[in-house]
Amino acid sequence: MAQALPPPPAGAAADWTVPQEWHLYGAAEHAMWDRLFERQSRMLRGRVVPEFIEGLDILRMTKPGIPDFGELSERLMQRTGWQVVAVPGLVPDRLFFEHLANRRFVAGRFIRSPGQIDYLQEPDVFHDIFGHVPLLTHPAFADYMQAYGEGGLRADGLGAIDRLARLYWYTVEFGLIRRDGALKLYGAGIVSSHGESIFALDDPSPHRLGFDLRRLMRTRYRIDDYQQCYFVIDSFEDLLRQTAETDFAPIYRELEGEADLDPAEIVAQDRVFHWGTQHRVGEHSGNSAEERS
Repeated sequence: MAQALPPPPAGAAADWTVPQEWHLYGAAEHAMWDRLFERQSRMLRGRVVPEFIEGLDILRMTKPGIPDFGELSERLMQRTGWQVVAVPGLVPDRLFFEHLANRRFVAGRFIRSPGQIDYLQEPDVFHDIFGHVPLLTHPAFADYMQAYGEGGLRADGLGAIDRLARLYWYTVEFGLIRRDGALKLYGAGIVSSHGESIFALDDPSPHRLGFDLRRLMRTRYRIDDYQQCYFVIDSFEDLLRQTAETDFAPIYRELEGEADLDPAEIVAQDRVFHWGTQHRVGEHSGNSAEERS
């Protein structure tokens, strides 16, 4: 059963949205965005899926300073019908799903301080906008995000949000994709993290496994460290097809009788791209919390 929503914070609308108030950003905040943007965009070329770089260009996010959500929304609406809305922090699950189902991406409006450049407990505007929004220009990925929101509303009514959250975690936040025989980054939690952008592709420690919906939904994840298991999709179109055409209710019932899997485990049906050593578990604890949304 879906639970009643808590009241919105002071100053927020009933759907928890707030004005971005772009004009209130100071020079230091814009400089922090530019510093993060330059560092990430430089090192991601050749590592991130090309559609991400194309999205930066389409949305004109390469110009200096924190983007204006209104301008981003105008360009997104023309491309895929999405818009960006500001929220004061993490929103209740049901509201999050409702926004996605209606092609609205919720984003925090604050930006980290210089002392938080590599560690932040709550996602900021850099993670939310740089990490998530460029791929919303891609039609199949944009449709997948809407389908996820619609699925979240159904999962909320079935008491299965925890299972579905793993799908978001291992795709939208920490997904890899296979292109021309090589692995590329696309998950927002990876592409917005300097350290994990390197770790996810290059480090021998984590497993890299082929995408399998049931297997993924049985797999726990790390919230305080780099991931020790990444799932690899074949294409955004295939990800959309596998999720949009699937009735999740029988899967939720089926998984009720299945034990959860630790990220370090490998099972017989896994399609293994890389069998990780698992030697660096815990080594990065507390170093990448800005990616956890």
